[in-house]
Amino acid sequence: MTANLLDISPFTDNDSLTYNIMFKKLYTSIFLFSLTIGVAAQELTIPQLSQYIADNPFLMSPTYAGIGDHIKVRLNGLTQWVGIEDAPDTQTLAADARIGNRSGIGMLMYNDSNGETKQRGARVSFAHHLTLNRYDDIFLSFGISYNFNQFRIDVENFTDFNGQRPTDDKSTTNHNFDLGVLYRYNKFFISLNASNILPKNLEQFNPVFEPNTLRNYYAYAGYSISKNKNSKLEVEPSAFFQWFESDGRSVTDLNAKFRFHDFEDYYYVGVTYRFLNDQLGQPLYIAPIAGLKKNNFYFGYSYQVITNEILGYSTGTHVLTVGMDLFQGISNCRCMY
Repeated sequence: MTANLLDISPFTDNDSLTYNIMFKKLYTSIFLFSLTIGVAAQELTIPQLSQYIADNPFLMSPTYAGIGDHIKVRLNGLTQWVGIEDAPDTQTLAADARIGNRSGIGMLMYNDSNGETKQRGARVSFAHHLTLNRYDDIFLSFGISYNFNQFRIDVENFTDFNGQRPTDDKSTTNHNFDLGVLYRYNKFFISLNASNILPKNLEQFNPVFEPNTLRNYYAYAGYSISKNKNSKLEVEPSAFFQWFESDGRSVTDLNAKFRFHDFEDYYYVGVTYRFLNDQLGQPLYIAPIAGLKKNNFYFGYSYQVITNEILGYSTGTHVLTVGMDLFQGISNCRCMY
């Protein structure tokens, strides 16, 4: 017969009740403290998963602002780890457009939640595109973004040792900038970027535990392959690499995209393989992708199959993108095509 722990406890019934209450309060306080330290996990930025490959590279880099003969509008919803309570959830609205023949502007607004941590923000971008060789289609683009981020920890569900709720949320506002350069040679492209180049404000948090370095660097490169100019099938292998300066971690995406053209419309399918760079054979997820553009309407979907321990608790991550291409107008410079 198994012994009851209370039968051998040195505490009386009242002592046990007091102990349990103190333990719960201590657990809550430790959780609050850990959550405050863990603000760095969100990095005061939006999670960069596979949204960019849904024909929405401006979401990743300001250098893509204005490339295209229309105003591009994309609404994106990212729901991570479906089945886990308070899992990360993100919504973004991005739009970019050409101004003049060689420049572009764009704006991104986002709302992101991760348990009791919330952040909202906006990004305003400008890009300028240069022609290095108009016969071979060699172009060089420069982009800059101003970022505004409002971050807070929602403490309404927490209590201290005295059973009192905190009087206000932990919050901070951050102003920052992104820089990028994009090189295109015919159907090859590579983009190099530095994000959140300024340190963040730590006035509301513990500067001993909270790193103030938000900088991360990333590169995105790919090549479009087709049999000839009239071919309806186009294959686009690409890779995305991101490195975080604060702790040295880095990730890589390997992508393959197959696009089928039908005059101005197209359909695509593909796959993304993401891994930590010190764990090449252990992917964080594998994500099949699919989408279409029909009569200036865009739809894209990605389902990320989780391959780590979370698999036992979650059915995966869903990424949905819808959008419109508006007010078509051809530029006099091929650098905007």
